[in-house]
Amino acid sequence: MISVDSYFYLSIILMLSIFLGFELINKVPATLHTPLMSGANAISGITLVGAVGLVSAGDPALGKWLGVAAVALATINVVGGYMVTDRMLAMFKKKGK
Repeated sequence: MISVDSYFYLSIILMLSIFLGFELINKVPATLHTPLMSGANAISGITLVGAVGLVSAGDPALGKWLGVAAVALATINVVGGYMVTDRMLAMFKKKGK
């Protein structure tokens, strides 16, 4: 069982990561958002692998539901990100080909 102190520290880490992510995204120029999202897809792929492991190894029902949710959200993120990256790369192709 997780103690109250652990929840407190995890909450602080969550709030700091949200703040840091928000500040970093706001500082990135608009021209770099798509290439950075392409790199973030690799991270979502790692999340997807971890979520599949959580679903397969999780004995409690909550772990399985969280794993299924993580798989669904990471899959949407990976597929959407690669679609946007493909569209961005198509803009640089010559029109005649």
